[in-house]
Amino acid sequence: MLRKQISVSLQEALKAKNQTKTSTLRLILAALKDRDIAERSKGNDSGLNDDAILKLLQSMIKQRKESIEFYEKGNRLELADKEKEEINHIKNFLPKQLSENEVKTIVKSTISELGAKDVRDMGKVMSFLREKYSGQMDLSIAGKLLKEHLV
Repeated sequence: MLRKQISVSLQEALKAKNQTKTSTLRLILAALKDRDIAERSKGNDSGLNDDAILKLLQSMIKQRKESIEFYEKGNRLELADKEKEEINHIKNFLPKQLSENEVKTIVKSTISELGAKDVRDMGKVMSFLREKYSGQMDLSIAGKLLKEHLV
């Protein structure tokens, strides 16, 4: 499903002659192909499912955020802007992200639901959030909020 969406978007970007979007989508498809080949060597001939594709897209966004940080430190703002644009193209394929207030509410309710008391319970809460809200929540924000609440 997601793979098809990406391919259709690539065709649209090619027709619209949107160079940045085209190159970003080609990078995504190349990464998918690499992962498919790796999966085939492990005996999984069906390729990546949508959950694995979502994880791949999230890791691509994370890589770009790290690059932006380095580019801004090196005063290479044009490259940082290019990375930001790529992030926006990749985000089109992710589920709607929860706002920080929604994340805060979910973190508080999860802490009380699981009975988390201190930082030692952080792993339990994070694994619950990762399992239930994968792709919808920025887990780095959730981690920061958890540290604030679990003292």
